[in-house]
Amino acid sequence: MPKQVPQAELDAVLQVVDRFPEGASIVDISGALAAKLPRRTLQRRLALLVEQERLTVEGRSRGSRYRLPVIAGTGAVVAGPATVQGRGEVYIPISPEGEAIKQVVRAPIQNRRPVGYNRRFLDSYRPNVTFYLSPETRQRLLEMGRSTDRQRPAGTYARQVYRRLLIDLSWNSSRLEGNTYSLLETERLFELGETAEGKEALEAQMILNHRGAIELLVEHAAEVGFNRYTILNLHALLSDNLLADPQACGRLRTVPVGIARTVYHPPEVPQIIDECFQQLLDTAAAIADPFEQAFFAMVQLPYLQPFEDVNKRVSRLAANLPLIRDNLSPLSFVDVPDRAYIDGTLGVYELNRIELLRDVFIWAYERSCARYAAVRQSLGEPDPFRLRYRVPLAEAVAEIVTGGMDKKTAAGFIKRRAAEGIPREDQARFIEVVETAVMHLHEGNIARYRVRPSHYQKWKATWR
Repeated sequence: MPKQVPQAELDAVLQVVDRFPEGASIVDISGALAAKLPRRTLQRRLALLVEQERLTVEGRSRGSRYRLPVIAGTGAVVAGPATVQGRGEVYIPISPEGEAIKQVVRAPIQNRRPVGYNRRFLDSYRPNVTFYLSPETRQRLLEMGRSTDRQRPAGTYARQVYRRLLIDLSWNSSRLEGNTYSLLETERLFELGETAEGKEALEAQMILNHRGAIELLVEHAAEVGFNRYTILNLHALLSDNLLADPQACGRLRTVPVGIARTVYHPPEVPQIIDECFQQLLDTAAAIADPFEQAFFAMVQLPYLQPFEDVNKRVSRLAANLPLIRDNLSPLSFVDVPDRAYIDGTLGVYELNRIELLRDVFIWAYERSCARYAAVRQSLGEPDPFRLRYRVPLAEAVAEIVTGGMDKKTAAGFIKRRAAEGIPREDQARFIEVVETAVMHLHEGNIARYRVRPSHYQKWKATWR
């Protein structure tokens, strides 16, 4: 995972630049910073802020001058992220309670009181009695997120928008962890197996790990839930090849952990972690409303920190469990500013206050609903036959490719597969759909069948 740049350092640079309306040179900024940074470190911080569009730069080399971006207009922002006045920082519209939390967690870390895990925060929650989301909010989210598929098998909605969801959720969840892959680079990684030049291997691994976790949620939507099997396996998939101790993948932690940029100290006693983890799962499983269930996971899982790392990623995907199960629009954190998400999480860590993270959750879900409504509209109505037999169809295509079958061998294989597992009345259509899918395979669609580019290229040479 790429090294995180301390947000306090970036904020300090922005505050200094704000003092120079005509632009600040690197010498001006260095001289005004309270905490001195080496010149090369400062240059990297400035380059990052320019890349994030939180600063603009004019001139070159020693003549470079940095300014905050010009903010046009004074009206309230509704459709997209808001910009913090005088800071050039992209944020979201938040409630007065959220603003108060943000001010507290933005204070210098030395001014914030260290706190430990407060078990009463979990103990006091009573499923279907306690609510983090108001009835009005839950109803509004339901109206936005529901579809005509609610009576269909679990996961139907997510499968319809699967390709877009896979890329969106993998990229945005990784981005919130500091991953520097672009959206297009993520698409190429999934569809062509190409890693981006100049990026760390851990970044590609992080994104690819999301694919396996999302597949678990979608392909097994009716079976997965808030239980040990699901959450431990989500962690194992998301942390694969990313932890110093491979044995820690999919296991509750037995060692203390620290969290950067916060005064919060998670629990350290393994027995307490295990007890609270089971209590958390039991509580979440008992919650009837899917949105309350989703948000509860986003609040309580990272707060407990049950794993050595990758806790927030697990919580973001776990939040999608009830949404995918109930055929509601999934939550992919499209356009969510990383700083707003971090501030909301710190509010839970340090204050046990959920209002700012709730603002982020609601805004993010509204954004996701609009995105997937547009995707579904462009897709049209799904083919019920393909939907019913999606798993055996995909498995048949994948086996043809990975088995390196030629046309004659594939034809016989498809007929046998249909005869073995498909009702007689649907066998002819099954054969037709598989043959059509194989004939139209190309590098841009093999991911839907879980076919690797290397397998595809090898098979393509034998397809005659």
